[in-house]
Amino acid sequence: MRLEPIANPTVTRTLSLPLLALTVTVFVASFLAMLAGANPFSVLGLIIDGAVGSKFAALETLNRATPLIFTGLAVAVAFRARLWNIGAEAQLYAGAVLTVLLGTGALAWPSGLLLPTIAICAMFAGALVLLLPAYLKTRFGVDEVVTTLLFNFVVLLLVSMLLEGVLKDPMGMGWPKSARLIPEARLPRIVEGLRLHWGFGLAIVSAAVVWMIQTRTTLGYEMRAVGLNQKAAQFAGIPVNTVLIKTALLSGGLAALAGFSEVAGLKGNLTLDLSPGFGYTGIIVAMLAFLNPIGVVVSALFVAGIFVGADSMSRAAGVPTYIADIMLATALLLMVLAIMLTRFRIVRE
Repeated sequence: MRLEPIANPTVTRTLSLPLLALTVTVFVASFLAMLAGANPFSVLGLIIDGAVGSKFAALETLNRATPLIFTGLAVAVAFRARLWNIGAEAQLYAGAVLTVLLGTGALAWPSGLLLPTIAICAMFAGALVLLLPAYLKTRFGVDEVVTTLLFNFVVLLLVSMLLEGVLKDPMGMGWPKSARLIPEARLPRIVEGLRLHWGFGLAIVSAAVVWMIQTRTTLGYEMRAVGLNQKAAQFAGIPVNTVLIKTALLSGGLAALAGFSEVAGLKGNLTLDLSPGFGYTGIIVAMLAFLNPIGVVVSALFVAGIFVGADSMSRAAGVPTYIADIMLATALLLMVLAIMLTRFRIVRE
């Protein structure tokens, strides 16, 4: 058997295969719940109810989706130009560190000026973290998958050192955490009394801006061209290395905004467990969205809903929360297969 490209996939084929992948994912989760001793027919209902069944649940899903939108956009931007950024976790923590450095009293500015300044500086820090792997790739041909992945561990160890040293809160009773941000450096809540903050609004705006860049600007065209075929793009006069560097700066800055929003909008300080893997989950979000910036928002809401809903389901049905991780992994694998079968047909020779 071999794979044969499909020139113009039908709308039915394009939509039905991803939907089939999601349906199979639900069946897999139900089967695992049955093995864990729960009612398999109630799993999907419990997940949906836990994710959007109440005002609190819906807002918590939006809250969980916020950093995933940023990291998903970072991955989507980089992957579109075939810059394999696996280091969104490192860029997230770089943005968080700058947020703490500037937001704990270093700048005594009003909130309207301080928050944009911190956000821009956080983006600059994340961009620098990805700039070195991008330079090594363009200058020496070093595989960026390896360098960006290793940067995750390097930055995390650096953050650990800072939290045990210069950033350690003297009033933290010995715990490795930073001092809390001043009120002027905190993102306000969208709904008073609940945890959803305006970092979510910033994430939506960022998705719209990235969509505009990719579809309405010369840089977006160059990124797509480089991603499709670097040699052809170079032959057409596109500066491939320059485009990759610009892509790295944009991608790293977007991932850093996830760190900024988590610290300034939710946590209020920096700890080593700030991210439970948002940078890695962003890869899943971007792939499920087909690297589309608007699709990233929908995908992030879907993934966040699974996480929030699975937490609620595990308490209600008495099953492990790891079912959510299995659901995401299954959804990603089946979605990749669905994408492949959308663009190719299997031909028996």
